[in-house]
Amino acid sequence: MKTDTTRRGFLGATAGIAGLSALGVETASARIEPTPWGIKLGLASYTFRNFPRAKAIEMIKAVETPWLSIKDVHLKQDISPEEMRAGAKEFTDAGIKIMSGGNVDMTKDKTIDDLRKHFEYAKNTGMPMMVCAPTHEIMKMVETLVKEYNIKCALHNHGPEDKNFPTPQSVLEVVRSLDPRCGLCMDVGHSARAGVDVVKAIADAGTRLLDMHVKDLRNFTDHPEQVAVGDGDMPFPGIFKQLKKMNYQGCVNLEYEINANDPMPGVLRSFSYMRGVLAGLAGA
Repeated sequence: MKTDTTRRGFLGATAGIAGLSALGVETASARIEPTPWGIKLGLASYTFRNFPRAKAIEMIKAVETPWLSIKDVHLKQDISPEEMRAGAKEFTDAGIKIMSGGNVDMTKDKTIDDLRKHFEYAKNTGMPMMVCAPTHEIMKMVETLVKEYNIKCALHNHGPEDKNFPTPQSVLEVVRSLDPRCGLCMDVGHSARAGVDVVKAIADAGTRLLDMHVKDLRNFTDHPEQVAVGDGDMPFPGIFKQLKKMNYQGCVNLEYEINANDPMPGVLRSFSYMRGVLAGLAGA
């Protein structure tokens, strides 16, 4: 029997295993390690933005990861505190841990009272960290509330179109002088589109790297096309090696932005690849 050792062949095999697991088929190889090589592979619930909360929970469980960065489409800010707590409980009752929430848009907030509603939202939903998009002008107020609520804020870089924080470096320039609970949520796709060496940027961020959104792209410059992780040019082995080297304690959250009405094949393929890379690194 000939074994297909190509990367694409490996991906197909592991995606098949993930699919069996998602269908409830128990095999030894389908028992998923939640932190392969010590790395928390999580999900950004924006991946399932076209699905209601109950269906999103079902899909997250099928991926077999407990780590979640929740988008407000699945737990809105404009509901009562009681509804927020009840919505969060639906996730935790399913064995899903809300590690962060966002992206929370703070670009229209001007005062500390404007910002407070976001921190109340995070408190009521049990988020230990918000992924956020502020402006430079409000960062001292953000820091004040970070200290008051003991809730971390990870600034999300959004690439060349972002006038406030396009790159990881632009975030680090601001947060380095602030409370250590203020840091970076690095989006590797937006970073690569901005011409950033993502592995070096991770190293430069150090302990200020609080959270990550990951995806894969073909072509980082002219017309970047998002694809399943493993099918593009993102240097995931180098990313994981650097995270391991610096003992990164946050999550690596897949934010799969394509195929919004049918994301599961690409999500399972992406997780299969990342888990396979981490298994290979652990055994090296």
